Amino acid sequence: MASYLVPPLFAAFLWWFSTGAVLLLVGLSGRFDVWRGSVAAGLLIASLYGLAESSGDASVSGAFVAFTCTVLLWGAQEIVFLAGWVTGPRPMPCPPDVRGWQRFVLALQAILYHEFMLIACGAAIVFLTWSGTNQVGLWTFTTLWVLRQSSKINLFLGVPVTNDELMPSGVQFLKSYFACKSVSAFFPLSVTLATATLVIMIQRLVEVAVTPFDIAGLTLVSTLFALGVLEHWFMLLPLPAMKLWGWGVKSHRIEFEREFGAEPSGGETVSITSAPAIANVRDSNVVSSDRKAPSPAGFALSVVRSEPAQMKDNQMCARQRLEDQFRQTFLEQHAMADLPTARRNVGVEPAATVNRRTS
Repeated sequence: MASYLVPPLFAAFLWWFSTGAVLLLVGLSGRFDVWRGSVAAGLLIASLYGLAESSGDASVSGAFVAFTCTVLLWGAQEIVFLAGWVTGPRPMPCPPDVRGWQRFVLALQAILYHEFMLIACGAAIVFLTWSGTNQVGLWTFTTLWVLRQSSKINLFLGVPVTNDELMPSGVQFLKSYFACKSVSAFFPLSVTLATATLVIMIQRLVEVAVTPFDIAGLTLVSTLFALGVLEHWFMLLPLPAMKLWGWGVKSHRIEFEREFGAEPSGGETVSITSAPAIANVRDSNVVSSDRKAPSPAGFALSVVRSEPAQMKDNQMCARQRLEDQFRQTFLEQHAMADLPTARRNVGVEPAATVNRRTS
């Protein structure tokens, strides 16, 4: 029984913890760049070594080692990507007037180097495990790569919930390539294919897997695949993605408070973008901050007003208008009180008026 319970629990915990740890690490300020680079390099070397050593180990422990090393390898390249070190030849926001094929080309240019890095990581895993009996590492990486490509395409074509609040400042420009709208025809197709693949994996786990190694390996990979399908549904339903990894994005707020002495309000998202590209971030109202002088690299702090903040501003404006109307009525009434008594006393007490209407 433990052979069917321990692998999914381990896979779910590693998926949750590694995602939050990466977000926490890349959310730190630039003075931690050397430390982040050291962590990424250490994870890369350790994971490749573990994959090479476990490639011939067809045991339950070998399956766990290969699975864990692949997730660590994925985490290493995620640190490099989300920190903004390896993105693409054009790490800039998408111009607001670009549509169609040109928008796809610009989006590809924004992440092209990262795609090459993923291919290189996959090739390294194939090279290290090709002749071995333990292929759990290759299965795990293939699962992560396929589901990640599907998520990128869906975000580009359009989904109702982008969860872009999880994105660190190093890749804020990628938000401009997301389409927050109703789903395209690719979403049901991708989810259907992924679900069908998951059913086949579970069927093989129940009917084909016999050895403890096969059971552990298939359970680990199928659990990760199921979590990837769940991430797809995060893009359609308002599921609590922020609550799952809220502890991982606290570093963004901590660094903001440390640098500027205050935390961003609930309706604002703080992002560091290049000065020429500030006006293009998601067609939002961008206000440059004067709190800190721009660095030699030409970076500036922008406060992007989100929809809740705009709604709050509209409500405040409406309230201000009502107060102005009440003040005007009050002044008019007192002006009437200063008129001569003969003009005010007409034998009958005048009715009270509000906004020139008789009550």
